[in-house]
Amino acid sequence: MSDPARSFPAHDLLLFTPGPLTTSKTVKQAMLRDVGTWDREFSAVVANVRRSLLAVAGLSQQQGYEAVLMQGSGSFGLEAVVTSVTPPQGKLLVLVNGAYGERIAKMAAMQSIALATIKYAESQPPTAADVRAALTADKAITHVVVVHCETTSGMLNPIESIGQVAKEFGKTFVVDAMSSFGAIPIDLPGIGIDFLISSANKCIEGVPGFSFVICRREALEATEGWARSWCFNLLEQWRYMEKTGLFRATPPTHVVLAFAQALAELEAEGGLAARGARYRANYQRLIAGMRRLGFREYLPAELQSPIITTFLSPQHPNFDFRRFYDRLHDRGHVIYFGKVTSADCFRIGNIGRIFQSDIDDLLGAIARTLEEMNVAL
Repeated sequence: MSDPARSFPAHDLLLFTPGPLTTSKTVKQAMLRDVGTWDREFSAVVANVRRSLLAVAGLSQQQGYEAVLMQGSGSFGLEAVVTSVTPPQGKLLVLVNGAYGERIAKMAAMQSIALATIKYAESQPPTAADVRAALTADKAITHVVVVHCETTSGMLNPIESIGQVAKEFGKTFVVDAMSSFGAIPIDLPGIGIDFLISSANKCIEGVPGFSFVICRREALEATEGWARSWCFNLLEQWRYMEKTGLFRATPPTHVVLAFAQALAELEAEGGLAARGARYRANYQRLIAGMRRLGFREYLPAELQSPIITTFLSPQHPNFDFRRFYDRLHDRGHVIYFGKVTSADCFRIGNIGRIFQSDIDDLLGAIARTLEEMNVAL
């Protein structure tokens, strides 16, 4: 039998992507253990992970908040929230300025959930004024949904002002914080967030395999009977975890063990503030270096997150992104294709177990690749 690992490079590549991302050796090693679904040791890990997630958010169960783990990627957690917390006669207002806002709207539409959207250009943030106008005009809207870091472009959307309007009108506020939670401070009570969704393989620096929802217990308990799916029933998942300490269906045991280690490493680094500072330093190093090489960002600096940056592709006859990507890959660096529909671009992430020295290595690889491609900027 052939060894499937032989098709990969001998050493891990550095992933400059929004996730999956580069993880520490110790996070990888945490998966080298088999545990049973009902092992008391595993249930203790699950309980600790849930407590730790609340602590990262600056919250606790005593304050009326819960952390619910859901099998699957971040999109699974999003769909669990969309299909579980919207009442039969409810209506979502989804703010869309990229592919991930569009995905949320599609989830609702496929379940025949009443839907309103406010659509913006991918270079434009949603505004609280537009939300106010929509809620004033349409009394049927019950939920406001927005992506915090829209990784289509790298934009950081203004959840604070949007949340203020949602609460003023008494609406449930749902935030997709997939690429921001764990690195960018989010004051759930202050902003008025009822449900926040993120994923194991983002700023916490775990590996893919489950998502999680941090929510107000009162808002969660109010969703009795609303779920449209057995697998994506957020309320029943939480109840089962509270009763047994376990998942309702087969858990991603190895991924949970890796995530527990990743949470310990987040704390050892200095918590959310220290990790966010490392990512911002990576971002600033990247921006300065890419500008020196002649690249320009898609977004203005005031709209840009430190998570992932979209760069405009050079308008040079010799530049071809596929060749550019492949040559960087061969040098041990993985960047990301562009997702903005209005511009030819590509993306470089600043998150994961990477440091300023890794950014310098990437910049050197980009410089050499441009020279080989005979692209002068």
